[in-house]
Amino acid sequence: MPWFRKKLKGPVIQPPREVPDGLWAKCDKCGEIIYKRELARAFWVCPKCGSHFRIHSGQYIEILIDEGTFEEFDAEIGSVDPLSFVDSKPYPVRLKAAREKTKLNEAIICGIGNIDSISVSFAAMEFGFIGGSMGSALGEKVTRAVERALERRIPLVIVSASGGARMQESILSLMQMAKTGTALTRLHEAGLPYISVLTHPTTAGVMASYASLGDVIIAEPGALLGFAGPRVIQQTIGQELPEGFQSSEFFLDHGFVDLISPRNELKNNLSKLIRFMFESPK
Repeated sequence: MPWFRKKLKGPVIQPPREVPDGLWAKCDKCGEIIYKRELARAFWVCPKCGSHFRIHSGQYIEILIDEGTFEEFDAEIGSVDPLSFVDSKPYPVRLKAAREKTKLNEAIICGIGNIDSISVSFAAMEFGFIGGSMGSALGEKVTRAVERALERRIPLVIVSASGGARMQESILSLMQMAKTGTALTRLHEAGLPYISVLTHPTTAGVMASYASLGDVIIAEPGALLGFAGPRVIQQTIGQELPEGFQSSEFFLDHGFVDLISPRNELKNNLSKLIRFMFESPK
């Protein structure tokens, strides 16, 4: 019998099965491959190393706000192009792409909702919208969120995630630092609490304004925080930076952050703080 007619002996090796896209996620810190449904049940925290995945603004609403209580305000507010700014592409093109990607008009969602049955003015930034950068529209939405807290006499909670001021709006973007800070001064004078939650990353103009002005500042573990990036600081001062510089743990050790809260404990910690600050006898 010719050799090509002989039956091959041994196990038949099947071609590898393809893993469907979108079912698994890889932890950037430890490399663990995690089933996304398990990851969602764990609040998007790696079960092996505890690394916190970056999540969307809508997911923070799901995690922190009582189900069915969130009412969004000012969803129609979005940036325009007052300076006719063009870098590698026109600013309107960037805005259109960001809106299609995130289904949002701006890099923040603002509204009213309950945290453990306590009504709060709540805002969550969306890093996927041009790096969570702060333009004129975002500054207006934050200011209105503060004003709603004032009008309704309720606490304010803002979850920040940002690369800073939006360069395409130049000085108009930087003006939002003063605008939001002034609004928060009125909130402070009214005796209403503001809790700032810092997530990865929170930097530059947002960190230098409303993100750092909370009565209590909470950070997620391992978040990158600061104004300028570590490389810029190192080149400016000509010195090696300490290990862990600009991490939330470093900020806690140096008194800038009041509490580091894992994401699965964040709602409970917010509830306790709000009840203590807002409901306790003055």
